[in-house]
Amino acid sequence: MKIVVSGSIAFDYLMKFPGKFRDHFIEGALDRVSLSFLVEDLARERGGSGANIAFNLALLGERPILMGTAGRDFPEYRQWLDDHGVDTSAVRDIPEVFSASFFVNTDSENNQIGSFYTGAMAYSKGYRLAEAVSETPDIVLNSPSDPKFMLELADELFTGGIRHMFDPSQQVIWLEADDLHYGIARCNMLIVNEYEWEMVAKKTGLTREQFLGEGKMLIVTAGDAGSHIYVEGEHVQVPVFPVDRVADPTGVGDAYRAGLLKGMASGFDWLLCGQIGSVAAAYVLERSGTQNHSYTLPEFVTRFRTQFDDGGRLDAWL
Repeated sequence: MKIVVSGSIAFDYLMKFPGKFRDHFIEGALDRVSLSFLVEDLARERGGSGANIAFNLALLGERPILMGTAGRDFPEYRQWLDDHGVDTSAVRDIPEVFSASFFVNTDSENNQIGSFYTGAMAYSKGYRLAEAVSETPDIVLNSPSDPKFMLELADELFTGGIRHMFDPSQQVIWLEADDLHYGIARCNMLIVNEYEWEMVAKKTGLTREQFLGEGKMLIVTAGDAGSHIYVEGEHVQVPVFPVDRVADPTGVGDAYRAGLLKGMASGFDWLLCGQIGSVAAAYVLERSGTQNHSYTLPEFVTRFRTQFDDGGRLDAWL
């Protein structure tokens, strides 16, 4: 399956706050917040939703095409992705600026407060799939990037009849109700987390029943509660894969999406697709940074089978 992953290419600045954010918010004074958190750790990591998803797909044996824009600090990052099996030929270089950057602070309860600098990502507007790839892909994941670019891509995919998953995620905050309606109306599949779905519903007035009534697929990730896949009148509940330690939740959702896409590329049922996503997510949760984990397909399959039963179907990967 030819998979294109469109999305941000960024550097993550990961900080850890040893306390709890909620202990420092004053009820009745949330309209004038002025807080500074003293962090105990800082790391600069490769990241960006698009790059993270593509990296995880490559680990799972696919060769995804990453589509996006990156800045003058990207050459080493490009080499890293190329070396790990990602096709970066559709990444457009913008030498005038730095790549996008995500600054995130995580507290002791794994709550996060983040800020995002768009950098080269802002130059993705007007970049068309037809320019980026020479052959029509089987599926495109339209993950967080410049909001206008995401809507342009959604329209191009819809017009071209290309199957795609709309993943507004962090950009739900910036997309207006009309924009969300526009993107959602043009996708085949929508993936968000629980909080993001509530924001989508609040902004648009769209109910899950209305969305599913249009014959679309909805995937809602729910943290420790796993994930929910709604498709063709079916509700598939997928548990999380247990881990011994939690290092950092950043990028866990990106790995889940990669696992889900790998399952789809393999022609598996939705439960198995979701379970593959859960195992892929576990590898990221255990490590600080979004691309510091590694495994071979035999190692992945062995670990998968410690919790889930694939009925031998994953043998096709080996």
